[in-house]
Amino acid sequence: MERVVVTGIGLVLPNGIGTKPAFEHLLSGVSAIGKITRFDASEYASTVAGEVKDFAIEPYLEDKRKARELDRFSQFAVAACKMAMEDAQLTLTEEERESAGAIVGVGLGGLETIEKTHEVLRTKGQKRITPYFIPQVIANMAAGQISIIYRLKGPNFATTSACSSSAHAIGEAAQWIRRGMAEVMIAGGAESTISPLGVGGFCAMHALSKRGDATASRPWDKGRDGFVIGEGSAILVLESYSRAKKRGARMYAEVTGYGASSDAHHITQPAPEGEGALRSMRMALKEAKLSPEKIGYVNAHGTSTTQGDIQEALAIRSCFGAHATSGLLVSSTKSSMGHLLGAAGGAEAAICALAMETGMIPPTLHLTDPADEVAGLDLVPLTARAARIDHALSNSFGFGGTNASLVLSRVS
Repeated sequence: MERVVVTGIGLVLPNGIGTKPAFEHLLSGVSAIGKITRFDASEYASTVAGEVKDFAIEPYLEDKRKARELDRFSQFAVAACKMAMEDAQLTLTEEERESAGAIVGVGLGGLETIEKTHEVLRTKGQKRITPYFIPQVIANMAAGQISIIYRLKGPNFATTSACSSSAHAIGEAAQWIRRGMAEVMIAGGAESTISPLGVGGFCAMHALSKRGDATASRPWDKGRDGFVIGEGSAILVLESYSRAKKRGARMYAEVTGYGASSDAHHITQPAPEGEGALRSMRMALKEAKLSPEKIGYVNAHGTSTTQGDIQEALAIRSCFGAHATSGLLVSSTKSSMGHLLGAAGGAEAAICALAMETGMIPPTLHLTDPADEVAGLDLVPLTARAARIDHALSNSFGFGGTNASLVLSRVS
């Protein structure tokens, strides 16, 4: 089977627009979380978010008129894809375009546009609804627009599995290359749901932090009280190893393992003892043909919820045994940017690849009073850590009990 490598990365994150500035800000130990500015959230239980600031789509479009077709989540994806393609210095022959595809994970799609269009319907009538409404909001349009812009004629679809969406997208895209069905795939995720309905819905579930400042996302800390909603996109260029080597491409990492499982337990609560997460991690390690001791870093799902953090910590202990407390580094980058929902897994897989390339592990911010259940785990608190990592694992878990784990390895 073909090996799969990452040759391009594009990031549009609350931490920054562009791969280098976003990752450098992530390492800085400064939170990108702040008061919500996209609407008046002053009366909401949660008033902070990880917003992408100062973003405009037009610089990333050859035809500026296309902007009217794109909801904000698709704008993020198109911009991140352009960055990733340029980063990979990727050119495709017409024959390669026949099989090259795009799989982009999206959790909720164009929620803000749905809200605004409903207001148009309510106040002005159905004849004032824009004909672009449906093409803007459906979840597959991030992948669809990328496919159209770059004339990718292979598989083109969205994976929608809540907060596992973009991890599933990367795992599934890698399988297309492994099976020899494509040599190049664009994969990742996008999300933008910082809207009255999005924030209000999560507040109604008591899922969001009520701490109204930049320290609100504090995974594994005793003071955690819920996650912080974020937005953005991460897009990876995946190539077959043979193609990448032939053209002399830079290879950030190899996608060596992919695991997917279901808790089959509850719509929002994780399975006891993190049993579903454990099976996902073990499946990814099995495909990667790695023993647990070979993993140097885990980018945890680590959302800052009271139960989710603990169940994942239990799953990590079960998966890694003694290694969990003797050399394994674990951090949650959601502490810096918030939870990107459907885009989270793509961003965190990209972060794993960048951590291996740079030798720098991003920290878990605001972890000043660790929960008793995580005693002994090295959660890289507060400041970034220099470390050589040969194999990293990224976890993504979502409502509905859906789990995905990815193993990325140094290319050898």
